[in-house]
Amino acid sequence: MNRGIFELMTKPTEFSKELANDLTRAGRSRRVCRKMMTPKITLGFLVLALAWMAGCGAARPSKYYQLTVPGDLAPAANPNPVPITLLIGRLTGPALYREDQIVYSSGGESMGTYEYQRWSEPPTEMIAEVLLRQFRASGRYRGVYTLRSDIRGDYLLHGRLYDFKEVSGGSIVARVTMELELRNIKTGTSVWTHFYMHDEPVGGKDVGAVVAALDKNVQQGVAEFRSSLDQYFAEHPPAQPAP
Repeated sequence: MNRGIFELMTKPTEFSKELANDLTRAGRSRRVCRKMMTPKITLGFLVLALAWMAGCGAARPSKYYQLTVPGDLAPAANPNPVPITLLIGRLTGPALYREDQIVYSSGGESMGTYEYQRWSEPPTEMIAEVLLRQFRASGRYRGVYTLRSDIRGDYLLHGRLYDFKEVSGGSIVARVTMELELRNIKTGTSVWTHFYMHDEPVGGKDVGAVVAALDKNVQQGVAEFRSSLDQYFAEHPPAQPAP
C-alpha cells in the first residue's frame, strides 16, 4: 500500500478526535446523571415508606360509654322506712357481659362486639351500681349497702343479666333481660323474684343511639324492680326491731 495513503488512514483526523471527545463527555454526563438521580429516588422511596409505616401504626382511639348513675345524694326523707338493711349483691351473666364490649346481634344465635366502642365498666357491674344508688336514694329502706361492705344485712338482693345488647332486624332495638331475687339472710330462703325483659326502640343508627336506648331500658327495669319489691314488703311487712 502507498505509504501516504496508509498514513492518511491511520492518522487520527479532527473528526475522529471530536467524536471521541463527544463520547467521553456523554459518558461523564450519564454518570453524573445517575449520581444525581440516585439520591433523589432513594429519598422518595424513604418518604413513601415512612408515610406507609405511620399510617399502619396509627391506632384508632376507642370511645367509652356508661349508664346513668345517680350521684351520692342523701336518701329521700321517709319517716317510716321498711325496717330492714338491704344488701345489693353481685349480678352474674354470660362472659360477654362481664367484659367491656358493646354487644350486637342480628336477632339470631350469632353475636358480635364493636371494636372501638366500649363500656367504661362491664355491664353487670354498672347495673349493680345503678341498683345500689337507686334503692339507696329512694329512702324506702332503713339502709342500703353493697354486699362487699362490712354491714350486716337482713336481705340480699342479687340476680342475673341475660341480655344487654343491640338487636337488628326489621328495626333496631336495645334488649335488656334480667332477673332479681331477694333472699332472707337469716333463713337463707328466697322470698321474692322478678323477671324483666324489654326491647327499647333505638332512635338512630349509630352506637351512641344504641347506648342511650340501653340506658333508658335499664332505668325502666330498675324502676319496675323497685315497685315490685315495694309491693312485696307492703304485703309482707317485716317485724319491727326490738327497742
